[in-house]
Amino acid sequence: MTDEIVTARLRLRRAEMDDLAAIHAVLSDAQAMRYWSTPPHATLEQSRVWLASMVAASPSESDDFLIEYEGRVIGKVGCWRMPEIGFILHSDFWGKGLAREAIGAAIEHILATLPVEAIIADVDPRNAASLRLLTRLGFVETGRAARTMQVGEEWCDSVYLARRR
Repeated sequence: MTDEIVTARLRLRRAEMDDLAAIHAVLSDAQAMRYWSTPPHATLEQSRVWLASMVAASPSESDDFLIEYEGRVIGKVGCWRMPEIGFILHSDFWGKGLAREAIGAAIEHILATLPVEAIIADVDPRNAASLRLLTRLGFVETGRAARTMQVGEEWCDSVYLARRR
């Protein structure tokens, strides 16, 4: 299992419990969490539980990385549960091409090292930026569904995408 992926500007690496403060800064960022599967984390304890599950995840089910930029953890990318990719970047780092760089590297790694026929994604249809980004990275829409997830008090829909090998 690869522990690190290095790109031109980023270092993707496995999470450690020492990353708690940095990942909490991402998971408590309301803008970044707008289309995530949970509301923004209100407490450090919520982020500790989330991070502990990432650290403890079985390599046979999960291939997930934290994203470091200039020595600072700014997000996460990878497959929490194979073969579904997920990503989040602190909003301070949007618009710099960093998400594309991180996701592109993660896709390349997954397709080169894991026996998956496709990488899939489940995106809220209101998240136009993520949909555009995934399309540019070769994902195609495979379906849509209404009211697939309740986040806080709000029901969200899904656009399903896939990037075939």
